[in-house]
Amino acid sequence: MREKLRQIPSMSSVLSDTRISELMTGFSTEAVTALIRQQLSQIRSTIDSKSEIPTVLEISNQVSDHIERNWSNWPRNVINATGVVIHTNLGRAPLSTESMEAAIDSSKTYSDLELELDSGKRGSRQARISQLLSSLTGAEAGFVVNNNAAALMLGLSALALGKEVIVSRSEAVEIGGGFRIPDILKQSGVTLAEVGTTNRTYVRDYESELNEETGAILSIHASNFKIIGFTAAPSISDLSNLGARGEIPVLHDVGSGSLLDTTKYGLAPEPRPQESIAAGADLCFFSGDKLLGGPQAGIVIGRKIYIEKLSNHPLARAFRIDKMNLAALTATLIHYLKEEAQNKIPVWQMISAGLDDLRKRAHNVSTKIPKSDLYSLEVIGTKSTIGGGSLPGETMDSFGIQLKVNNPEQFALKIRTGSSPIVPRIEDDTVIFDLRTVLQNDDETLIASIAHSLKN
Repeated sequence: MREKLRQIPSMSSVLSDTRISELMTGFSTEAVTALIRQQLSQIRSTIDSKSEIPTVLEISNQVSDHIERNWSNWPRNVINATGVVIHTNLGRAPLSTESMEAAIDSSKTYSDLELELDSGKRGSRQARISQLLSSLTGAEAGFVVNNNAAALMLGLSALALGKEVIVSRSEAVEIGGGFRIPDILKQSGVTLAEVGTTNRTYVRDYESELNEETGAILSIHASNFKIIGFTAAPSISDLSNLGARGEIPVLHDVGSGSLLDTTKYGLAPEPRPQESIAAGADLCFFSGDKLLGGPQAGIVIGRKIYIEKLSNHPLARAFRIDKMNLAALTATLIHYLKEEAQNKIPVWQMISAGLDDLRKRAHNVSTKIPKSDLYSLEVIGTKSTIGGGSLPGETMDSFGIQLKVNNPEQFALKIRTGSSPIVPRIEDDTVIFDLRTVLQNDDETLIASIAHSLKN
């Protein structure tokens, strides 16, 4: 073993390799040296009598590969050909051009983020966004934090700390990533008081649970699953009337935050924030990066007296939204005020895409990919979904490319890990590229990547 250890290339020999010298010109000498030291240490710790000793060239290649994989800008741009519009693993909603430009503009120089230019005094980063949210939803005020789970936690802590919060058993859900509503309530410093049953809950169930320890009534839209059949649930209007009688705030988490009517696009109805406020909810919570089509954010709208309690709570600082996301969200909301969301926001461009256009795009992609006896390409009708925990079970007719190859999993891996990553889906042992979720200006990149992956 000692002889084996002596055969491991020295640090100086690796550092003198041409490839390492080239890396030193573009990266920190200390960082590259530390990486080589780590690589040599790993070789020493795993070597045994049967091990092949790597050469200087092999070690240099390993170091170079590590740098290429891990020391580059991240996350990488990906073409989403899965047919899932709001794909959580792919970053959820892509932003509009205007929203991206607003985020860049806010960060490349100084801004009036928290300064009133007229008076020269300190201002609030929430003032403008609150006004926009009020104009769009009819709420008295609005407040924005970094994500919807944080918004809900802030609301519970600010309004019901140390008290009970009534929740229907059918709504004590897991929201993804292993995070569960009961756990969020516990961490918020409130006690969960479950009422009703999994499939049926009535106003009288909430009413019978009201007591002097009740801090709030919480209703959560089941956005990532659906219970059908013998079911019952009170409306927000009914819960709001109940809460008003006992001066108990009613909190409504609508999840995806669709400001547009989803039924106009052939989809099931999704609760809208403005409808929640109109029905009497004291506070309504929703996400910024789902059906709203903006950046990651947790948005709260409702009565000003409660919004002020949230804004003055210590957690408001911990959950504060950054200036780039705030700028992007502002630009996103302006699309709605201008009634141009369908034409400007990518999520709604995808949802509203016509079948004729999708068919034409699919045919265009198909005809530009070289033909071969080794594989077959066909334009087919597909089914797209919304995703992102929105509208479970709902599908949209679409068109895409069906690719039949000997090993679809291997091909999908190849095209995912190429220079322009594309994520398709595997269906019936074929590779499917659904055009609904491919941004139109990415069609040529899609064509080139498929052709290159088939050729090599």
